[in-house]
Amino acid sequence: MAGGRGLLNLAPGSRLRLNGVEWTVDAIEPQTGRFTLSDGEGRTETHPIRWLIHHPDARPVTSPASVSRPAETGQSRSLEDLTPDQLERARIRAEHVLEAATGFRDGRADRARPGEPRPAYDPATTTLGQRREAKVAECRALPRHEAARLGLQFMGYRTLEKLTALSGESLLLACADGRWTRRSGGHRSVTEEVRQAIFAVKRECGDRSTMPMTAKHRLVHQFMAETFKDFPTEKIPSRMTLTRVWAEWFGPGGARARYARSAQAAAEAGVGRRMVVYRPGQVVALDSTPLPVKLRDSVFAEPVSATLTLALDLYTHAAPAFRLTLASDTAVDVAMLLRDVMLPLPMREGWGEDMAWPYPGVPAEIVTEFAGHEVAALPFFAPETVTTDHGGPYKSHDLVEVERVLGCNILPARTFRPSDKFAVERAFLAFNTMLFQHLLGSTGSDVADRGKDPEADAVLTREQMEHLVATFIVRIWQNHKLGEYAPAWGPGEDHSPNSLFAAAMQQGGWSMQIPEPELYYQVLRKHHVMIHPRRGVKILGLWYFNDVLDEDRFRGRSSRGGKHKGKWVVHSDQRDRRQVFFQDPDDPGRWHELRWIGLPPEGEVPAFSDKTAAELLDVVRQRKLAPRSDAELLPLLVELLSATTPVAQWPTQIAEAKAEAARARKRDRTARAREAERGQTSRADRERGRRAAEPAASPEPVSIHRAVDASRRQRREAADLRKPVAPPRLDDALRRRGMFLLPSIAEREEPEATEESM
Repeated sequence: MAGGRGLLNLAPGSRLRLNGVEWTVDAIEPQTGRFTLSDGEGRTETHPIRWLIHHPDARPVTSPASVSRPAETGQSRSLEDLTPDQLERARIRAEHVLEAATGFRDGRADRARPGEPRPAYDPATTTLGQRREAKVAECRALPRHEAARLGLQFMGYRTLEKLTALSGESLLLACADGRWTRRSGGHRSVTEEVRQAIFAVKRECGDRSTMPMTAKHRLVHQFMAETFKDFPTEKIPSRMTLTRVWAEWFGPGGARARYARSAQAAAEAGVGRRMVVYRPGQVVALDSTPLPVKLRDSVFAEPVSATLTLALDLYTHAAPAFRLTLASDTAVDVAMLLRDVMLPLPMREGWGEDMAWPYPGVPAEIVTEFAGHEVAALPFFAPETVTTDHGGPYKSHDLVEVERVLGCNILPARTFRPSDKFAVERAFLAFNTMLFQHLLGSTGSDVADRGKDPEADAVLTREQMEHLVATFIVRIWQNHKLGEYAPAWGPGEDHSPNSLFAAAMQQGGWSMQIPEPELYYQVLRKHHVMIHPRRGVKILGLWYFNDVLDEDRFRGRSSRGGKHKGKWVVHSDQRDRRQVFFQDPDDPGRWHELRWIGLPPEGEVPAFSDKTAAELLDVVRQRKLAPRSDAELLPLLVELLSATTPVAQWPTQIAEAKAEAARARKRDRTARAREAERGQTSRADRERGRRAAEPAASPEPVSIHRAVDASRRQRREAADLRKPVAPPRLDDALRRRGMFLLPSIAEREEPEATEESM
């Protein structure tokens, strides 16, 4: 409200000067247009606001305390806004004010410092006015640089009068230089036209490739020259000013153009909001990382690399499941990981009672009865939402179908946004610092930090490492203090993943859902095929058969409708292509195992995966073979395996191999060992679903030499064992007689008799 020479504020508590007298606004009634004033001596007056607007001498009262609440922002200053040096200088000024008012630097006689009060400021012999005049004289007598440093060069009698009315923090803020905490005035060169140009360039740069600030500055000039032709060029901000304004308005930037556009699109779509997780299983993050420890494969005892795939619950930070795979993981490995999240972990050999099921509310006997085995201290639940990255196994259509079967919502993380699954990234780092870096064969976090020969130091096999990681998770990880990951309802409390899961069970209950053994087959890859008489089904180039397919109910087309009308559904495990699985339509709980018809009846060939099967079919196509049955493929498979790892190169058959040859065979051996390990894992997963209470059967040893001997024996038995007779040479007749001798009459008649006899 304008009045007199200033801007009047009619808020309750504000002060006005009317005809030289100070008044305080006690109340204001905007609905009636009236306000009430008091002068501090008991007098009150009520006037209309119209009277104040036309008052000839109405001014606002300005005091040092008024600077503590700027009208522009509405937020008061505080001592936290001052640096330590600025606060110390304000305290020295306040001490001078208190000494002029009371005679003591601290403002109280009981806190007198040595030598106080000084004669010029002794309250017993001087008046308040004399002390103020003495202080003014003292400040003027100070050296110029010292007075400027303390801000006392302008200390006058009137200033001391105003500051004497304040005390405590208000006095310190009044003694602080207002320029220290003044509000930023922005950039004067950034006018409305320049502001419009900057925002236009910002929108344009969002669709272009990344460009430096120099190029953006030129675009601003171009926009100003074409849009505001009369705007002076010299008034356009410089590149340095544009850099500061750009950082203030849009942040430091630094993101790649591709990811900046995706982040902007996500923000506009409203998908970048933070998700609040408040119960176990609500969000489960999946991720894979190279295991920072070299392992020994169980087939050739060669050092190999492994991949750790982890499932982490974002509420409790528990690790309900993990997988160790040689080389890289696949979609079926991730699918089995989701299945493990829903299954209770059985107790292992060497685990004590402290690692058994400890959670209150559900007795261990009940869980053991439903699971069929003693359950370890690791939570299990059905995941509601799954967060993954954009790796190949996680984007696979097979895994998406598995997540749909399990009833999970898919929440993929944004590309190159580690913050979307920061918890599992931190878990990998914690696993490394708490366990992996202490093991032999550790490769470190960087190649430059790697040991001399970590491959030679590797001593653990995959089975031993899996047992070690499982023990670490149950005994240590589930009981370690979370720290900054404490829940919102207990920020100052100490919690572990086990305690959070127990608290969640007490607060919202827990649904114990143990999946059926058939879940293993349901998460496998599906194939819609026809059943051929006497041949079976063809899955990815290989034929599979079981005697059950000869029954009359499978001789016709399937009764299925829809997209795959008339076809049968067969499930395959890409880790082991020796068999596929077929669900009985009359008994859904029964699954038939269809074996590859190329397997010999007298023995088993080693496990082979999709990769080996593809190589086998490539060899068939290159040789232009069209075998009538898969039994003819067995010699080719044995030949392929023998070329990769011949018997003569087995570690048990050779005494010492050359280093160069060993390096050349390392990759092939790793691939062979990986297929054997994956076959064993597939069999363990299948048997775990069938008989959870029984331990998994030990894997059968690789028997390549038996398959080779059987093939060779079959070829020898089929061949003719009679000694072949060589045909006569062409010159034998010439050696018996001359070419120019005429045959006798008897010799001429002998062939005729021979012909008649024949």
